[in-house]
Amino acid sequence: MARRLPYAPTLLAMALAATPFAALPAQMTTQAPATVAGARPVTVERIKVHSAAIEGNLEGNSADRDVIVVLPPDYARNKTRRYPVVYALHGYSIGADQWTREIHVPASIEGAFARGVPDMILVFPDSKTMHNGSMYSSSQTVGDFERFISHDLIAAIDARYRTIARRESRGLAGHSMGGYGTARIGMKHADMYGAIYMMSPCCLSPRMMARPEATDETLLTSLASPKESEKLNWGQRAMLAASAAWSPNPKNPPLYLDLPVKDGKLRDDVTAKWLANTPLAFVDQYIAPLRSYRAIALDVGSQDGLKADAQALHEAMERYGIAHRFEIYDGDHVNRIGVRFQEQVLPFFGRALATR
Repeated sequence: MARRLPYAPTLLAMALAATPFAALPAQMTTQAPATVAGARPVTVERIKVHSAAIEGNLEGNSADRDVIVVLPPDYARNKTRRYPVVYALHGYSIGADQWTREIHVPASIEGAFARGVPDMILVFPDSKTMHNGSMYSSSQTVGDFERFISHDLIAAIDARYRTIARRESRGLAGHSMGGYGTARIGMKHADMYGAIYMMSPCCLSPRMMARPEATDETLLTSLASPKESEKLNWGQRAMLAASAAWSPNPKNPPLYLDLPVKDGKLRDDVTAKWLANTPLAFVDQYIAPLRSYRAIALDVGSQDGLKADAQALHEAMERYGIAHRFEIYDGDHVNRIGVRFQEQVLPFFGRALATR
């Protein structure tokens, strides 16, 4: 019988615990933000962005990525104005389409602008992969999604749209796996962004590791190709996604990864690689980059199982005197993210990013 964790599904809790969960719905029902009278319509465009960083990956993930771009109401009319840009990263098992629906785009963006948030461009890249998520990491198996987000995507958006093409006018945000991506990329590529907002980030902590007794090792190693993971349940695919991102192995076809469990026992060499990819393990190496930000925000729901790790990251930044905003709000992992995107995230970037 499938066992549910007492909080909304997130990658670390499910993949690393490797519980044999039943298939879970990719689309979550979230609370819609309040309608704002007088909100003007934005323009939503769908484009493809080619990433050289993702080319040649062993998993077969396309280097041509779907990207949703939201332009402010006066973009078409005001031909000379340039705008700040916020890049917003989706969570595990959903792509950009599902992510924008969960945060109620375009209504949440239109509402934020109507409430006085300065006009900006919003960019929602799709980083879904063969195993449902890239972890926004750098891997020969998955592709270098870390560089896709931090360089290739920015270059493409700056070339195509009237952006203010400097770090002070560029923001990075994300939820769950996207929050992890924001923490990881934000620390490693602080020269590219002026402000970051981590929404309920997953995978911050080295405390949870795969449980050998709950890992169906035979099933996972029996796949004849990465595409066959489509037949697996949510938790099994998440285990493969994490392994492909954090313990790739180009000499281990057909999946080109090493699982953290072998013959029913944890592999110390592989689990060490996983631990090295957790922000709470490497935050101490990125203090100067974090101090360079104009603003940092971190939040988590009061009923979210990720609360303790978010609190730990907050405390780590406090120890070093890194200015940031931390909030534990009333909610679980997903129920209020649309409301918070309109009422907290976009106003945060409206205050933090340079508009000229």
